[in-house]
Amino acid sequence: MAEEKTTTKEKTAENVVFIGTKPVMNYVLAVITQFNEGGTNVTLKARGKAISRAVDVAEIVRNRFLQGLNVQNISIGTEEVQGEGGAANVSTIEIMLGKGK
Repeated sequence: MAEEKTTTKEKTAENVVFIGTKPVMNYVLAVITQFNEGGTNVTLKARGKAISRAVDVAEIVRNRFLQGLNVQNISIGTEEVQGEGGAANVSTIEIMLGKGK
C-alpha cells in the first residue's frame, strides 16, 4: 500500500527572502513569486558579503519588474557570530518592499 505524503506549507505572517550566494535573478524570481501569490510586503534579509546582493535584488525588482513597489523600511545591524577564531561581528540588513505607500 502506498502512503500519501502531505506537505504543509506554513504561511508566515511576513514573506521573507534570505539572500545568500545564489545568482541575483534567483532571488528576484523569489520576490516576484511572493508578490504574485498575493503578498503585500516582502522582506529581504542578508548579512556580510550578501548585503550588496540584497540591494541589487531590491533595485532590480523595483526598476525592471514591479514598478509599483516602494522600499517601506531598511534596517541595518550587527550580529556576533562564533567562528573558529572566536567571535566576529557580521553586518546585517533587512529591506522591506511593499506595494503602495
